[in-house]
Amino acid sequence: MTGIRRFTRVQLALLGSGFLVNLINFSVYPYLAVLLRDRMNLGMDQVGVILGLATFVQFAGGLPGAALAERLGLQRCLLAAMVLQTLGSLGFLAGGAWPALTIAALFLRSAASAVYSPSVRGYTVLGATPDERPRLVSASYATGNVGIALGPVAGALFIHDPTVMFAVATVLHLAMTIGHALLPRERRADHEVVEPLRRALHGIAVLPFAVTALTLYLHMHFYQYLSSYAEGRVPAVFYGSAMMAYSLLLAVIQPLISQRVERMRYPHAMALGFGGLAVGMLAFTGGNEIAVAAGVLAIGAGNSVIFLKNTLEALARTDRSPTVVFGQQRLAEGAGAFLSGVAGGGLYQLFESAGNLAGFWLAIAAQCLLLPPVVILADRMLRRPTPEPTGVS
Repeated sequence: MTGIRRFTRVQLALLGSGFLVNLINFSVYPYLAVLLRDRMNLGMDQVGVILGLATFVQFAGGLPGAALAERLGLQRCLLAAMVLQTLGSLGFLAGGAWPALTIAALFLRSAASAVYSPSVRGYTVLGATPDERPRLVSASYATGNVGIALGPVAGALFIHDPTVMFAVATVLHLAMTIGHALLPRERRADHEVVEPLRRALHGIAVLPFAVTALTLYLHMHFYQYLSSYAEGRVPAVFYGSAMMAYSLLLAVIQPLISQRVERMRYPHAMALGFGGLAVGMLAFTGGNEIAVAAGVLAIGAGNSVIFLKNTLEALARTDRSPTVVFGQQRLAEGAGAFLSGVAGGGLYQLFESAGNLAGFWLAIAAQCLLLPPVVILADRMLRRPTPEPTGVS
């Protein structure tokens, strides 16, 4: 209770809002492939393109979302994001009768997340001293991860008849919209300088950017397509519990290994991270509860290392501010997620048509092992100094 009392009422409200936003979003996100198939009768290649575009908006939109928050104000952007979330929930609710609204709702929520994420983090630490910021940031991540962990379990209970879930989500989002309207509007300091958006990509850390994009490209095959693969193979509640365990694993392991990961060489972290992804993808070929659980645990362990190391390397390799670096990394995540949706959906459709979905996971596992060395080799070749031509005197 002592730790909770150290937060202000506004901070507690924002932490609670972050938990609810992730709980609602992730109650449907892992099942979007199933939902789109059921409502729209789309092929997995078409579903992949839609999911790729939506995740690109959500992740890459964090860069312009942060710039928008700096210009319009944090409270205004939080309120706008909640309005979009409410409209998105209404769209999902109405999508049962008008399926096309499901896609509109997906993109509304993606745009809302792009604005909400940098705004809520900025507002949570508003006015905090440098000593107070780590506590606030860690609390924000913790409550958000709990929402991400519990969301898939809630979704598993309602995904085949989601009307009740979307109705509750609409009511919760509407209540949070009213709450965010009551937040005090922050004041901009006279000396605060807002850099133009065109400089957002200056000083980018190239290798962490590329590795982050590759990480999300491979990771999203697991997060977007496992629900369709698991349908009919394992119970929905078991799948939801496995996804909850994945998020909790990251929340528990990353703080424990943060110092060790910081000291670790980047290639070693990549070997552990992508190795865990490869093992997890291979495990999924078993197609039963034990195989799915083992695969999720292996991917969770690998991602605990590579997600953290990517951020630390990006911060260490540039002199840009942490806010800018975070935006750049979100752009990399969006690029990787988009490619996963476009390429992964078509690949899934190909193996599904051939009646060999185990081959899909084998193909992704092979990429987990082959693509990271290619990225490192390309980086070394690009950084290799060009020999100066010898001139004649």
